[in-house]
Amino acid sequence: MGKKITYSVFTKPWRTQTIEELGSLIKGLGFDGIEFPLREGYQVEPENAERGLPELVSRLKDFGLEVTSVASSTDERVFAGCAKAGVPIIRIMITIDPTIGYMASEAKVKRELEGIIPLCERYGVKVGIQHHFGLYVQSAMGLLHLIEDFDPKHIGAIWDAAHSGLAGEEPELGLDIVWSHLCMVNLKNAFYKQVNGPEAPVAEWDRHFTLGRYGLSPWYRAAKYLKDRGYEGVICLPAEYTDEDRVNEYIAQDIGYVKSLFE
Repeated sequence: MGKKITYSVFTKPWRTQTIEELGSLIKGLGFDGIEFPLREGYQVEPENAERGLPELVSRLKDFGLEVTSVASSTDERVFAGCAKAGVPIIRIMITIDPTIGYMASEAKVKRELEGIIPLCERYGVKVGIQHHFGLYVQSAMGLLHLIEDFDPKHIGAIWDAAHSGLAGEEPELGLDIVWSHLCMVNLKNAFYKQVNGPEAPVAEWDRHFTLGRYGLSPWYRAAKYLKDRGYEGVICLPAEYTDEDRVNEYIAQDIGYVKSLFE
């Protein structure tokens, strides 16, 4: 089963490294590939996607790494760059406009997604949508409700353990809900933490992103579900921790933990 899983990591924390430094670091940690933040200020920026992304892919290949996805926008130049570089997935998230409400926002986004289907077809690149806490589509059910009428070869679901846990979902149920469109699995973890004193008149809460073993979403249960259903594809570790200074230490622990669950 382990050979059918590709272990990827989101390289957002390492924006200042050269491509060679990035490749050496990520390969040394034990990953097979990366999700690249194709955004302003990173090693390749969106305006240079058609030239820079194939170069990134080629240089990382020297380290035995692939680019499994990019986190970016649905601008046509991003599609073109991904197609030229052989990157199969563009990851996005969907914001909710509180001035018009959830359902009106969803209807608006569905129309926008319909408009990018021709780009998916032209370039052979899939758009993967991830749920997220806050003013986004937050849950697996919300994600399915948004994309269930789209062909999964064009629009896919990226299930995120941390955000599923923060939404109160059991991992097996969250994965089952989006299974028809599942194109990638994000494994990070988080829990709620009260940030004012217990005697405060009104409690205030924040989200603490932590190691995989400690959050609200049990990774071992997600792994069992995925293995039982024969999942083959990308497991991406987003490398998101509230204690950002310890990202290299934490991600090394988490990839070891994930591999123990799948292999």
